[in-house]
Amino acid sequence: MKHPLIVLENVTKVYRLGAEEVHALRGISLRIDANEYVAIMGPSGSGKSTLMHILGCLDTPTSGRYLFRGQDVSRLDDDELARIRNREIGFVFQTFNLLPRATALKNVELPLIYAGVPAEERRRRARQALEAVGLGNRLFHRPNELSGGQRQRVAIARALVIEPSLILADEPTGNLDTATGNDIMRLFTELWQRGNTLVIVTHEEHVARYARRIVRIRDGLIEDDALNPTPISGQKALQSTDDAERIA
Repeated sequence: MKHPLIVLENVTKVYRLGAEEVHALRGISLRIDANEYVAIMGPSGSGKSTLMHILGCLDTPTSGRYLFRGQDVSRLDDDELARIRNREIGFVFQTFNLLPRATALKNVELPLIYAGVPAEERRRRARQALEAVGLGNRLFHRPNELSGGQRQRVAIARALVIEPSLILADEPTGNLDTATGNDIMRLFTELWQRGNTLVIVTHEEHVARYARRIVRIRDGLIEDDALNPTPISGQKALQSTDDAERIA
């Protein structure tokens, strides 16, 4: 029996801009179990980015409850929220967010430095994470020496290195060409098959179709929440063996 990793109960988010109120979320209730692969999809202004910030403990609800592994996030202070972000959630962003002067290995080590992991253990885990995403031969390359797909793989390795409960990806293929984006989505499928919990936030239908469940948001409300009957498999994502070798 699966256990809920995430439970949202009637979550709202209101931003106050001077005298104006912007209702970004209008009562979201959602459950995501461990080892699910979920796409949160919606157009610009739908509330999906606000929902991502709340799921990632980067923001808190105006009302309602967010339970992460059974813990009420709305009751946590800033230090406790930071602990969850640093130890439980691996973030993957559209813009990679890599340190330009640091090697791939150093970039992946960064979350472990914040967590106080000893240097030898950091290097071992960072190397393993890079090998897991096919970059064992790029450990000492800096971001400007890597392709876009390779940089996103470094970002994914950085998310994996803390062994998170949740991998949260925000438009992870937004800065990539179609073939490279397919390779990255194939990698996400492999990570899910290894037992990771993935939530992908996207506005692209093709990207959402890799997930096993699609939650559609519009105007701050869940419009539809259903299993994906025809997910794109990892094998279908590869255009050719050359594509796999190009960013490995």
